[in-house]
Amino acid sequence: MSALASLFPGFTEQHIATSGATIHTLSAGSGPPVLLLHGFPQTLAEWHPIAPRLAEDFTVIAADLRGYGDSSKPPDGENHAGYSKRATAQDQVEVMRHFGFDRFALVGHDRGGRVGHRMALDHPKAVSKLAVLDIVPTYKLFHPVKREFASAYYHWFLLIQPAPWPESIIARIIDLFETRAGYVDPAARGEYIRCFRDPATAHGACEDYRASVSIDMEHDESDMDRKVACPLLALWGAHAPMHGMYDVLDTWRERASNVSGKALPAGHFLPEELPDQTLAELRAFLR
Repeated sequence: MSALASLFPGFTEQHIATSGATIHTLSAGSGPPVLLLHGFPQTLAEWHPIAPRLAEDFTVIAADLRGYGDSSKPPDGENHAGYSKRATAQDQVEVMRHFGFDRFALVGHDRGGRVGHRMALDHPKAVSKLAVLDIVPTYKLFHPVKREFASAYYHWFLLIQPAPWPESIIARIIDLFETRAGYVDPAARGEYIRCFRDPATAHGACEDYRASVSIDMEHDESDMDRKVACPLLALWGAHAPMHGMYDVLDTWRERASNVSGKALPAGHFLPEELPDQTLAELRAFLR
């Protein structure tokens, strides 16, 4: 049995061709559709503590973002457009259409939440509800850059450097790079390491971050007069750096019309650190 099959019993694995990439997915369940998008430095495997239980009440699709996991790694494009949140969001809209859903809820952790934010602006008719886990809007992080942000999220400033320097560092330290506390399931950690040992994955992840400070900023600046219209749930870790740097709810209210949420007693990796409470909050919101 593969690692993913053991982590996601009863899920069906598919590779879905979109107009810009081929996206690796796992799906199961019935009921209202929910798309799960992972963070960095992870893959869809991060949802294993939550997705099977969520599939008891919902149709759950977990997907690897373009550039990550077993999804394809498209060309960089001009100004890193190949890894813009707009392009990545378009992938996932097409994935959900493949499953027969023109409208769905989205739960995004970390990078997945940033894709969700962009999707809710670009495709407001597609996103019925949006839950973002342990982030504030990217534009806010860079305008202005706080000392606390630069210190706690130093990897952002490493990964945006020109290739191949950041990629070469990831290759040299991948085993340490993916070593975290005991809450990470060994099978999930193995998946993260397997994927990031592929130089194309390391490059795709770096391009994701390079896009954040280039083309994504251009897209965000052009949308400063618009807010996310659907209900938005913000959950974040009370022991994560974001908690002390920002008033998370007030920050999201600058960019969304209908915001709720709370801090949970965990660090950044909510789905793995605190799966039961994270699941309970998501169930209540998605219902």
